[in-house]
Amino acid sequence: MFAEDIIIKPLLTEKGYDGLADKKYMFIVRKSADKTQIKQAVEKLFGVDVKYVNTVNCKGKLKRMGRNEGYTPDYKKAIVQLTADSKAIEFFNSLS
Repeated sequence: MFAEDIIIKPLLTEKGYDGLADKKYMFIVRKSADKTQIKQAVEKLFGVDVKYVNTVNCKGKLKRMGRNEGYTPDYKKAIVQLTADSKAIEFFNSLS
């Protein structure tokens, strides 16, 4: 599996912005990826040193349109903590 297949997209939320000062970044990742694969993918794609990775499996929410209802897709969220001497990820710096 390639690094581009593991990291789907960055997660830009208020809680995610609070962690930028501490070098914590949030990504939506492939559901079958484990913490080691996520760590290697972030290090390869962004050229940073990862301290640790936390993952959360998020269940889809119930949505309705009229009388029809269904669920949004489930996804996996990864919170990546960089080491203190590592450089920041440039993509997130341009947003704040």
